[in-house]
Amino acid sequence: MTEARRGPRERMVFSAAQLIRREGVAATGMREVAAHAGAPRGSLQHYFPGGKEQLVNEAVAWAGRYAGKRIARFLAGLEEPAPSDLFAAMVAQWTDEYETDGFAAGCPVAAATVDCASSDNSTRQAVADAFTTWSTPLADALTGMGVPAARAGSLATLMISALEGAIILARAEGDVRPLKAVVRELGPLLDAAAAPGS
Repeated sequence: MTEARRGPRERMVFSAAQLIRREGVAATGMREVAAHAGAPRGSLQHYFPGGKEQLVNEAVAWAGRYAGKRIARFLAGLEEPAPSDLFAAMVAQWTDEYETDGFAAGCPVAAATVDCASSDNSTRQAVADAFTTWSTPLADALTGMGVPAARAGSLATLMISALEGAIILARAEGDVRPLKAVVRELGPLLDAAAAPGS
């Protein structure tokens, strides 16, 4: 759905995700979300009676669904899918963004995790669910490429963990080197898991 076709509620969820990935949860205010979305401030209470926590949870859920759906798009762009190529495509999304737009933004799910993991509120569960929403289609894709089902979930966790860590390092260093390094080092391990008899 294009930005112009989103309703005010969808625009606010999308805007919250974009602001969280740049500023974190604590620094993302409801007024800033409404302004970014071009929505009336009064609509926040209408659409999000649970306040900021509800909005953050929905933004995190959106980000998890977005990442999960991207797996199918990445696969569709590969001539002969291999686990290393899928991982390279996942990482390239970030490498391309950083080389084009700089290092201002990270993953909204990771940002929400950092800000909320020690709390007992519902956002902690929302980020766990978002990672599951992302890792499940990734594990399924790996299985489809010949990775034994018993390893696919663990390798999906490894891929997401390596990507998220590389994103943090790339932002800290202002350099895409960590992203390129994880592709180079992890690729052979991933392809070996899909080899017959592995």
